[in-house]
Amino acid sequence: MSPAAPRRPTVGCVIVDFNAGSHLVNAVESVLSSGVRDVVVVDNAGAGSSSRALGELASLVHIVEPGRNLGYGAGANRGIAALGDAELVVVANADVVVHPGALDVLGDAMQANPSWGIAGPTIRNETGTRYPSMRQFPNVFDAVGHATLGRVCPTNPFTRRYRETDPAPDGTTDWVSGSCLILRRAVFEELGGFDERYFMFAEDMDLCWRAKRAGHQVGTAPDAVVTHVEGVSRRVAPYRMQVAHHRSALRFAVRTTSGPARLLLPLAVIVLAARLVVVLAITTPKRAE
Repeated sequence: MSPAAPRRPTVGCVIVDFNAGSHLVNAVESVLSSGVRDVVVVDNAGAGSSSRALGELASLVHIVEPGRNLGYGAGANRGIAALGDAELVVVANADVVVHPGALDVLGDAMQANPSWGIAGPTIRNETGTRYPSMRQFPNVFDAVGHATLGRVCPTNPFTRRYRETDPAPDGTTDWVSGSCLILRRAVFEELGGFDERYFMFAEDMDLCWRAKRAGHQVGTAPDAVVTHVEGVSRRVAPYRMQVAHHRSALRFAVRTTSGPARLLLPLAVIVLAARLVVVLAITTPKRAE
């Protein structure tokens, strides 16, 4: 008599929404089509925005309405707290569409690699181009170099190292994009969830950094593919998002830099502040779809 197959961990999904409209519908439909039934949508826009967008689909998910925009990490924390007994949790932006079979591949990868606390799929944009979602932690040198040269010379060595997309031979990497990732709920709770001091950006990098410090690996499942329509929610408040982006980058640098490299932190502050001024000057608000 052959041994019974190991029980597959239960999977839930949290989608953080901020006025994503029809993109939210596509995201929820793709997750439900993947067989996930424990789905929580966090309505960071409030006033029933997610319910109106989902229409009849709203009855198939649990909608959490914090009453204000908590930011991505804090919204995900509230959503995970509202899930049932899911052992693995997919956290995704509202403008992500999960390809058929992707969540099964992610779940299987987590089951096959018990040392992994977090894992990410291959993320593609609307044109099919691969997004650099599997990255190395930037040191303060790379952070300053990328901030200074990333826009004018995307192939500079600092940006190339920061956007390194190839995992190690064992399938691990430093961190994966929070636009779509899977995590062990037990590990997430051990770490205290996302750090809510990051309103947007770098909360994923910070979570992976803390996971690795606690002895958990961050894995990759390249055969799991999702499409991310980047920036759907951010374009509603582009100036606030740029400020949040630069503030989060500085917070992560301060948190993770140690030793003599900390002497460069004042330079990082100056470079990030100058970059923010330039970016705000060339940012053009766009209407949400």
